[in-house]
Amino acid sequence: MNQYVIADPKLCIGCNTCMASCSQEHQLHGLQSAPRLQVMRNRLDSAPVMCHQCEDAPCAQVCPVNAITRQDEAIHLNESLCVSCKLCGIACPFGAITFSGSSPLDIPRNCNTSKALPAPQAPRAVSPFLDCVPGLRAVAVKCDLCSFSPDGPACIKTCPTQAITLVTASLAEHSSQQKRLNAMNAFPAGYSTFTTPDAGAK
Repeated sequence: MNQYVIADPKLCIGCNTCMASCSQEHQLHGLQSAPRLQVMRNRLDSAPVMCHQCEDAPCAQVCPVNAITRQDEAIHLNESLCVSCKLCGIACPFGAITFSGSSPLDIPRNCNTSKALPAPQAPRAVSPFLDCVPGLRAVAVKCDLCSFSPDGPACIKTCPTQAITLVTASLAEHSSQQKRLNAMNAFPAGYSTFTTPDAGAK
């Protein structure tokens, strides 16, 4: 199975530390600075939404340039190959893929000259899937488990409440065994949850 990162909403305090550390870690390695996870909140709970590293990976199946592949027990996205088609984000059932802008460093935004009409202002942001800013290339970003870092995912290292965990095959197997033991203890041998109907009932 693929490794993946999971968060416990009972421990999450919604501080956004995971998002900040994710952004900084990727920016330091020359990747898009957009965080690969997004903290979601409701009235009672909060927890980051992140890539599930799906076994069947629908995002990889729809990518027309094979920018998304399985490597080292995870689903990785090569930002350099992305062609901004946004199909991966549409195919992701968990909304774990977003898009970040990459623009040439030598061309400032709203560059105007007296020899031409003023450059139009960028339209108001609506959605990463609908926004189109002239001169800005949308690049898909998703969780890569910080595979470039020997210390593992930055979000796990910096979470102040240890709400985020890396799930590996061995950890998943241990959890499955524990669930089976709990089920056996809940229903002792010889006990059945099904009742046999009365033979005389009509």
